[in-house]
Amino acid sequence: MQGGDTVMLIKELKVKGSSQMLKVGTRVKNIRLSIGDHDIDCNITGIGAMKLKSQFVKKA
Repeated sequence: MQGGDTVMLIKELKVKGSSQMLKVGTRVKNIRLSIGDHDIDCNITGIGAMKLKSQFVKKA
């Protein structure tokens, strides 16, 4: 994966501090790679800025 790629979730994830869930197959466009435990920064439509772990996504 590289910055600017589009990825897809492979596991249903709970949004911390919210009752919303991110469903399997949700596409996330224009990711940014970062250093740390959560190594993907992104904006998800309808939710906003999030950090994801690369183990829960695959390149779309």
